[in-house]
Amino acid sequence: MPHTYIQFDFAKDEEKAQLARHKLEGWKQAYRLDKKLLFKFERIAAAPAEAAANTGDSEKPSKSKGKSKDKPDPPAAAPAETVKLLVRLDFSNHEKLSGQRWLDRIPSEEPFQGASPSIVKPSDPHFADTEKQFDDLV
Repeated sequence: MPHTYIQFDFAKDEEKAQLARHKLEGWKQAYRLDKKLLFKFERIAAAPAEAAANTGDSEKPSKSKGKSKDKPDPPAAAPAETVKLLVRLDFSNHEKLSGQRWLDRIPSEEPFQGASPSIVKPSDPHFADTEKQFDDLV
């Protein structure tokens, strides 16, 4: 059975994305799903106009005080990103039932429910794009 992807869009909620990451890491370790459950995050920056406005504001305090630059940057940068999670389930043909159970379980758990999950199977037309996107992410 080829791999299946589940996409989650956490919008700007970094806290829920980190809860989801912790939950997936726990499952990987507890159920020994090392290569069967892989995930990557995609962080999309805000529009260039907003980013230019934010950098212009943060440069002014940095000229007067060197240490004050570190404090405004993380809060300004964190909410400006859209966080997406891409999970790849890779179960072999003789593990179809296990793969289906994980495919049903992950989107039904708490941090994933509100993240508008979408499942991309090999028969879907967007599968090749999703696979390329997963491979391109770091």
